[in-house]
Amino acid sequence: MYRQNYLAHAISRASDGRGEATFLIRHPDGVRMSYADFWVGAERMAAVLVAAGLAPGDRVAVQAPKTVAMLQLYVGCVMAGGVFLPLNTAYTPTEVAYFLGDASPHVFVCDPEGLEALTPVASDAGVAKIFTLGAGEVGTLVAAQADQEAGFTPVARGVDDLAAILYTSGTTGRSKGAMLTHGALASNSEVLRDTWRFTSEDVLIHALPIFHTHGLFVATNVTLMAGGSCIFMAGFDAGAIMGYMPQATALMGVPTFYTRLLEQDGLGAAAGGMRLFVSGSAPLLAETHDRWRAVTGHAILERYGMTETNMNTSNPYDGDRRAGTVGFPLPGVALKVCDPESGAELAQGEIGVIEVRGPNVFAGYWQMPEKTAEELREDGWFITGDLGRIDADGYVQIVGRGKDLIITGGFNVYPKEVEGLIDDLPGVLESAVIGVPHADFGEGVVAVVVPEKGATVTETSVRAGVADSLAKFKQPKRVLVLDALPRNTMGKVQKNVLREEYADLLS
Repeated sequence: MYRQNYLAHAISRASDGRGEATFLIRHPDGVRMSYADFWVGAERMAAVLVAAGLAPGDRVAVQAPKTVAMLQLYVGCVMAGGVFLPLNTAYTPTEVAYFLGDASPHVFVCDPEGLEALTPVASDAGVAKIFTLGAGEVGTLVAAQADQEAGFTPVARGVDDLAAILYTSGTTGRSKGAMLTHGALASNSEVLRDTWRFTSEDVLIHALPIFHTHGLFVATNVTLMAGGSCIFMAGFDAGAIMGYMPQATALMGVPTFYTRLLEQDGLGAAAGGMRLFVSGSAPLLAETHDRWRAVTGHAILERYGMTETNMNTSNPYDGDRRAGTVGFPLPGVALKVCDPESGAELAQGEIGVIEVRGPNVFAGYWQMPEKTAEELREDGWFITGDLGRIDADGYVQIVGRGKDLIITGGFNVYPKEVEGLIDDLPGVLESAVIGVPHADFGEGVVAVVVPEKGATVTETSVRAGVADSLAKFKQPKRVLVLDALPRNTMGKVQKNVLREEYADLLS
């Protein structure tokens, strides 16, 4: 089915001839959708996009609640030859303005509740067509979908054509759009399906967001490629997930999922029939790993991935799933640890910058050739910026992150963005934003602020000052006011000193 479109063909093959099989069960109403109905809806979405003037390679930006229609929009965009650009639903209009201005999408889809604020933003970015899509499967996009006929013939797209752009960032400069090809997404999902033993008998509890690699390109694509089914939840609900476990086989989540599920009574009995629990998007504390094994009898399978690469490593399906490690490189993925200065490969056990190469690696950063050249070597090795080591048994351990990236609840926070807003507040001389351990979110954002001489700056004033400009997950959980920031002899702020000193602040 859909042979001329590389990714659409890859994710549809397992359901070819099995249209009556259940693809998803929607929470909380229990409505079941067959594969046949899902693909008909995706075809209609593709027809909507083409009718709106979408040409192959055009971008479709989406900031909308998690719905079945949004999932069909993703697949429909692929079928129409477009490039899917999902945006975090927590982003403010100011943040969305940057992404639309940079990516120049032909179509923008937003929540009806945000239409008034986002219409001028989209207009300024030259967006040709705006649709709405809200919770409860409502909006102008759903109405347009219902008006289209099924039977859309997918636009021809090959292995090297773009399928999606996901924005990421460093600690300096503007956000970067990671360009992901049909081949990169298809190959990685196929490897994960086989590595994690997903089949048509699996039922995945899908509670992850679908504006993120984990929920969209791992959970969704793997389920489709296996021909399995999923329980489709708009968001995390510990009690509901517990109730679904007896009829499910797998759960993919971030560490927060597991810490909160451990607070539920009866977890051990509920999880007994499950076969796989996967964690990623943030470091899983060894304590959580050990408690989960003790309560449920299952070892959480932790893996390591990035926006630019999807998944790179995984703890073994069979064998020792070691807490504090992210396992081994996936089949087809090469990984090495290199000296951050020379780029030379280091000996086993030494700490350095992780580099990866494989069919999963992105094609570069959107309209940023110089940044692409800095991080993606000509021979295909991608410099991740993550610090790690390979132990004596070959397990990869992530020991830190270059660039000071903070991962909280599975979402990336880039200190420079937060610092820029804080530094502009009245009375602030400078600031340093760090991540410190947080039992629920993996890491929490902490701002250390130095006031101007004679000025009064408080935790309350700083938090209030950035509240309207930052998504909730980026906002500091604590603000510390100091007389000065620690610096080395070259004058560089020593964030490592701050992280060490305030490591227990959020515990």
